[in-house]
Amino acid sequence: MLKRAFDIVFAACWLLGFAPLLLVVALLVRLRLGSPVLFIQERPGLRARPFRMVKFRTMTDERGPDGELLPDAQRLTSFGRFLRSTTLDEFPEMWNVLVGDMSVVGPRPLLMRYVPRYDAFQARRMEVKPGVTGWAQVNGRNLLSWEEKFALDVWYVDHRTFWLDMKIVVRTFFKVFARAGIDAGEGKTMEEFTGPKKD
Repeated sequence: MLKRAFDIVFAACWLLGFAPLLLVVALLVRLRLGSPVLFIQERPGLRARPFRMVKFRTMTDERGPDGELLPDAQRLTSFGRFLRSTTLDEFPEMWNVLVGDMSVVGPRPLLMRYVPRYDAFQARRMEVKPGVTGWAQVNGRNLLSWEEKFALDVWYVDHRTFWLDMKIVVRTFFKVFARAGIDAGEGKTMEEFTGPKKD
């Protein structure tokens, strides 16, 4: 109950306090990248229940001669990279926190197509609500391998407390200020997860 109360108060204050900035970013996204301003994608939540996560879009809709979208690195503009490096693209996720789909702190929600690829250990990350930030985010973020990231996520599931959440929130502000661990290289945030590594 304490965690949910914190989520509601934090998300409401965040959305109200940053409302002018959100409006400015929305306008810039519309001018630089076009419509829609928001990127809405289905992600797995608590116990893999799908929800619609909201972010500012950071990529164009450019397509190749075959009509397929170009690779992320080609569609990610310098403006989009700026939004990601400052995490401004993730500010709208506080709406997901407010309505209860996400928490301020928890394992980051990945893609729905990854869910069937998890082994039993990796799937444990979905025993709690996904978060805007998390233990893996303040311990390397996108510079981590998938195995390291999942290990940190499950560690959080087993050791979560309100005070650990507060520690993660404080460390997140320092990480964002330093722009640490944002990019995995070549404009991509993380390589595709194809399943657990085989021995």
